[in-house]
Amino acid sequence: MSTFPSNPESVPPALPPTYAVAPRLPKSPILAVVLSLAFPGLGQIYNGQINKAFAFFGGFVASLFAAIHIDPMPFALFIPFVLLFGLVDAARSASAINNRFLGGKAEPEDESLNSPLWGGVLVAAGLVLLMHNLGWLDISSFQRYWPVLLIVAGVIFIRRSLEARKSTSSGSSDAPSL
Repeated sequence: MSTFPSNPESVPPALPPTYAVAPRLPKSPILAVVLSLAFPGLGQIYNGQINKAFAFFGGFVASLFAAIHIDPMPFALFIPFVLLFGLVDAARSASAINNRFLGGKAEPEDESLNSPLWGGVLVAAGLVLLMHNLGWLDISSFQRYWPVLLIVAGVIFIRRSLEARKSTSSGSSDAPSL
């Protein structure tokens, strides 16, 4: 007995194969980069990261202010650094948001970005600039001491790196040490 019908015209036509439609991703890394290029921090706002947006915009404005009013040489180098770092961060953040949307492995969010320290930094920077504008403080008198900021930042990075290394090495060893 044949499985084919005797009349070939009575055979239903074959259905075309169906393909799964790729879901529309919530964020476009390219659009995030273009927005960050147009205005520092705008790509972070697009990604929904308002604290990061204030940090990048503040860094850009502070670099411009310092390059114009304090000393062009070291502070002018910060301007492209802030811009490029903002571009890279906007693209990576958009990709991380897309990975979480697709159920992929999510990168851990940096909780230090939601710290009240950012508000304190903005208040302190605003007070220093206000005192400078009112003539109570001459910021240019501190221009020779700007490398202290790099030293402090370096010490903080080294300390955090050593703490992270120490916590991962002590947390990963299950066997008691002799």
